[in-house]
Amino acid sequence: MAAMEAAPFTELVRAHAGLIHRVAYAYCRDATDREDVVQEIAVQLWRARDRYDERYRPTTWIYRIALNVAISFHRRERRHRERRLGIDELPIAVAEVAEPSEEVQLLLRCIDGLGALEKALVLLYLDGSDHASIAEVLGISVSNVGTKLQRIKDRLRVALEARARSDERERPHAAR
Repeated sequence: MAAMEAAPFTELVRAHAGLIHRVAYAYCRDATDREDVVQEIAVQLWRARDRYDERYRPTTWIYRIALNVAISFHRRERRHRERRLGIDELPIAVAEVAEPSEEVQLLLRCIDGLGALEKALVLLYLDGSDHASIAEVLGISVSNVGTKLQRIKDRLRVALEARARSDERERPHAAR
């Protein structure tokens, strides 16, 4: 398979900038780390462009690479906070995306408590992927996707309700 040329590649990355930023935001709270992850995703997509199989949707290919990069970065950053990759010479820039709302940030903080696979599953689900697409990206069965999603939803519901109760208890104290 021939390597994807620079122009179509750049267009593909720009068209999926929101997806790339959502993956980075799901795995990194620090803005600098998020930007590093976005850039590393772009680099890895560029390096893998000759392995893109047009029989599959671009989002599946991008998600697989983006999730692998984000998970690896997250693990590496836990162990080696000071490591940085210099990629200034890369001719690709991913478009900026606005910061999420307070509600979305609250949900993302709850999602932070999930494991890497669960976090990826939720991210794909929140992005509107169907169970079959999620299964394809993560390499698990469709029925496993449904089971895991239901369990995760239950855990997130409990976490969000606990957070709401905590916020309500703090509100009267702030008014005094």
